[in-house]
Amino acid sequence: MTINCKGELIDLSSPKIMGILNITPNSFFDGGKYKTDNAFLSHAEQMIKDGADFIDVGAYSSKPSAEFVSEQEEIERIVPIIELLQREFPKTHLSIDTFRAGVARATVEAGASIINDIAAGHLDSEMLPTVGELQVPYIMMHMRGNPQTMQSMTQYTDLVKEMNIYFSERVAKAREYKINDIVLDPGFGFAKTLEQNYELMSKMELFSSFELPILVGISRKSMIYKLFDITPQEALNGTTVLNTIALQKGAHILRVHDVKEAVQTREIIKQLSI
Repeated sequence: MTINCKGELIDLSSPKIMGILNITPNSFFDGGKYKTDNAFLSHAEQMIKDGADFIDVGAYSSKPSAEFVSEQEEIERIVPIIELLQREFPKTHLSIDTFRAGVARATVEAGASIINDIAAGHLDSEMLPTVGELQVPYIMMHMRGNPQTMQSMTQYTDLVKEMNIYFSERVAKAREYKINDIVLDPGFGFAKTLEQNYELMSKMELFSSFELPILVGISRKSMIYKLFDITPQEALNGTTVLNTIALQKGAHILRVHDVKEAVQTREIIKQLSI
């Protein structure tokens, strides 16, 4: 199982680690922590040294209480950082966390390799045609509504069955636009209650029927810290436990804040299969 990143075939038969680089001032875990070019570069460099295979860059927080950011402001925030990272780390593949086609186009033209869309094209009708034209891998996530409304849309008759229907429709639509490399993201924490997140994790292997790579992003999320009544800063241990389970259930990419710990988790899982 491979994806084509700017002409390089990335083999996902060995799971990959995607480090998170938030350039938003209000992300739930590290918002505002990195404010200068040097800070962004230093953090990216550390993640690369720790073993990140991809860096996922986001300029618009998707947490429920995040304020609106215009498309132009999102582009102005993120494109200079993409250009900076490409200049300093040209061999590192950059993923862009956006649901806007205009941002996708601007960042790929600046050197990004992957588009990571929380809305699977639902929030911008031009996203799928744009990604098809750009011919980059596309991560499509399961979500209902938008970041402001998703937590009021958690009523399911059969969570996994309805998610399978959702992905079947979105994959078919993506194929219409000649999107070749598709990655599925179950969307932990998006339009799902705490209990539904754990149900989803327990049944995650059921998505293997699509024969597509699966990305899991549970790093320091509320399904961990609300369970124990702790803060996101205290949720690394729970993150590692869930990343371990995700790998055992077939995850191909882990999207994480803590790269070193995720790499160690992956290596231990590899030893179990030797």
